[in-house]
Amino acid sequence: MTTIKDSVVLVTGGSRGLGKALVEELYERGAAKVYATARDPRAVTHPDAVPLALEVTDPASVAAVAARTPDVTVLINNAGISLGAHSLLDAPLDDVRREFETNFYGPLLVTRALVPVIERNGGGHLLNVHSVLSWLGIAGSYSATKAALWSQTNSLRLELRPRGIEVTGLHVGYIDTDMTSGIDAPKSDARDVAALALDGVEAGAHEVLADDLTRSVKAGLSGDLAALYPKLAL
Repeated sequence: MTTIKDSVVLVTGGSRGLGKALVEELYERGAAKVYATARDPRAVTHPDAVPLALEVTDPASVAAVAARTPDVTVLINNAGISLGAHSLLDAPLDDVRREFETNFYGPLLVTRALVPVIERNGGGHLLNVHSVLSWLGIAGSYSATKAALWSQTNSLRLELRPRGIEVTGLHVGYIDTDMTSGIDAPKSDARDVAALALDGVEAGAHEVLADDLTRSVKAGLSGDLAALYPKLAL
């Protein structure tokens, strides 16, 4: 079981949105140190956080961050992008590749680099931020990247358990952040989602379903596809 108090945590994408809320909630729970990464570390505003420059798609950048964080016990892969490549048939292939590089390969690169660190420190926890769109293919390549990340997380859970590292996947619908500012739909507060995510980490939960929409979609996965995709029933 992972305890946030006195832990040392690395949060990717820690300068805004859910990442910023996670940094704040970690310190509220007594984390000893939180490394908050961003492409521009000057964007990290929490007064106690340790800002680090990180481009998750660049192996050299990832390796540099791993070398500067030898005390990490908890890794939170939060960084991600959405380029609006909603049509797999028409979206620029470069946009599809970029979303996969950031949302799937990025977390994998960071995890590979930090697992030996966490293991040397006696074990700990990995939290990957997914989406309800891991289970709904309505956002083109973004949905595909989150589905792939969900599968990656499930595989890592099995691989890392013998190494003393627990794994939690966070699934959530719309969060009230810059990324969703143009979307007119019910949204969760980022601090509420951060609190639920860390509750799950401390409880050793395999998955955290952070809102009613996510719980409903997950429950419907065993049903007929037409229930999730009404157009199929027409």
